[in-house]
Amino acid sequence: MTTVLPYGTIPEAVLCEEMARVIARGGMVGVPTETFYGLAVNPFDPLAVTRLIHAKGRADGKPILVLISEQAQLTQVTDSITPAAARLMEAFWPGPLTILFPAKPSLPAVLTAGTGTIGVRLTSCLVLQGLLRSVGPVTGTSANRSGAPPATTAAQVVEAMGETVDLIIDGGPTPGGAPSTVVEVQESVRIVRKGAVPKSLLQQVLQPHGHRFEEPW
Repeated sequence: MTTVLPYGTIPEAVLCEEMARVIARGGMVGVPTETFYGLAVNPFDPLAVTRLIHAKGRADGKPILVLISEQAQLTQVTDSITPAAARLMEAFWPGPLTILFPAKPSLPAVLTAGTGTIGVRLTSCLVLQGLLRSVGPVTGTSANRSGAPPATTAAQVVEAMGETVDLIIDGGPTPGGAPSTVVEVQESVRIVRKGAVPKSLLQQVLQPHGHRFEEPW
């Protein structure tokens, strides 16, 4: 049976302890983010990531993004930060921008889907920031079955995912709206998925420094 714990009525330390316990044993936690509810598992545990993929009914071969609460956690998933990526982090983190970095070779192949990259977002959701400072990086894929609408409430997570989710941190309704923008930043800049951060803002930050943008957007 899925456990739902309301944020605000239970001390954050207790929520962190319970979330960490579930994550450590390979379990799955529904968490609020700055857009929709997400599904958090240990990104370094290939069995947990595989369980997540099966729970969502997601096709094989698609990478899973990772959520962090502070830039120091980025070193756990990548060894390379380009100047363009650093400028985007400074301008848009925390916030709804997912950046693709070269993945550490030690990351599970099921997480990166063999792409050699890892998508990372520093969440601006204060509830989740507090949890992840204690728990560490987690996956951040949306809390819904593949192809279904994303969830904005804990109740919708329960309805969509049933008992495949071990724990849900109920932080109240999330804002919804556009998903995070996903960008790949290597020698050039490419938008992988359009979202909450528009092209025009990315250009304002990067073009004055001569960074080249790939077409089409």
